[in-house]
Amino acid sequence: MVDVYITGAAKFLPNKAVANDEIEQKLGLINGKLSRAKNIILRNNKIKQRYYALDDKGNSTHSNAAITKIAIENLQNKHFNLQELQVLSCGTSTPDQLLPSHAAMVHGLLKNHSVELNSSSGVCCAGMNSLKYGYLSIKSGNSENAVCTGSEKVSTWLQADRFKHEAENLKKIEEQPIIAFQKDFLRWMLSDGAGAFLLQNKPAGEVSLKIEWMDTYSYAYELEPCMYAGGDKQSNGELKPWNDYKTEEWLEKSVLSIKQDVKLLDEHILEKGALSMKEALKKHQVNPKDITYFLPHVSSGYFVDKLHDKLYDFEIGIPKQHWFMNLPYVGNVGSASIYLMLEELMNSGKLKKGDKLLLSVPESGRFSYAYAYLTVV
Repeated sequence: MVDVYITGAAKFLPNKAVANDEIEQKLGLINGKLSRAKNIILRNNKIKQRYYALDDKGNSTHSNAAITKIAIENLQNKHFNLQELQVLSCGTSTPDQLLPSHAAMVHGLLKNHSVELNSSSGVCCAGMNSLKYGYLSIKSGNSENAVCTGSEKVSTWLQADRFKHEAENLKKIEEQPIIAFQKDFLRWMLSDGAGAFLLQNKPAGEVSLKIEWMDTYSYAYELEPCMYAGGDKQSNGELKPWNDYKTEEWLEKSVLSIKQDVKLLDEHILEKGALSMKEALKKHQVNPKDITYFLPHVSSGYFVDKLHDKLYDFEIGIPKQHWFMNLPYVGNVGSASIYLMLEELMNSGKLKKGDKLLLSVPESGRFSYAYAYLTVV
């Protein structure tokens, strides 16, 4: 088996940063009124700014594929040219279309040459699954290099006009229609952006990270969906898919919007996260004391202290001074978040030979978790 190294990391965050008081200017007002939940959610998630691929009039400036393509192009340096690319693996929660695949659309924009493609779907773990495909391709000797990405273009999913018909429908029923909290909640949580990693079978450049191992865990066999889009949850916990609804119901019920069962999230996300991380560290005989930098993707600042305490409850605690996060000034960019964290750390000048990095990504879709353990070489 061949050793695999992350030899480059790049990103693209569209347009200028959007502050908290500018969000509704960009996304619009549902039913013409300020959100009642907005300030509470922002106070808890501790996000101060985020990025949207929207102009001042709410029109798209970039597609998801375009954001990803720019991040990939930013990987090029004296050690690598896109004409050398062998494998392109792209993960996202928010593809521009159902078909063709996200990776195919990104490749279409790159216009380089024929490559092997992989598209990873899902929620936040889509980016890590994309990384694992590239990792295993090189590890097995199938390829010498791979570019792996995580990206999101979620802003257009969150715009007020996506909920217009539902709000009008609710108006017929009650005087003060309020869009369900599980839909409104995510409008203040998510943002756009893309990150890209270059993987090679030997170190290159100033900093290279050897991928020691990657592990993933799913608890879908025992837990119902928590974060979902393109369907609606029924009283029995099952999802009714969008194509089983009548066309007019897509608008009346905002079936295609992104939703999250916040009660289910709060009940299970940390418990299963600590359990899976303990299993991963035990399997690979990693002592938490050996971890130089812990990069946890958390959807909200609300979970940071709770995660810290939960890990100690499971006897795998990592002191806060070893944590590296950028959520407050980058935002929650879903599958791209772990790429954006590692890109910043990798290019910060802080890393030194022998440092150990643990990447941790939870996915509330149906409670999946992905981990990667890296060594600076």
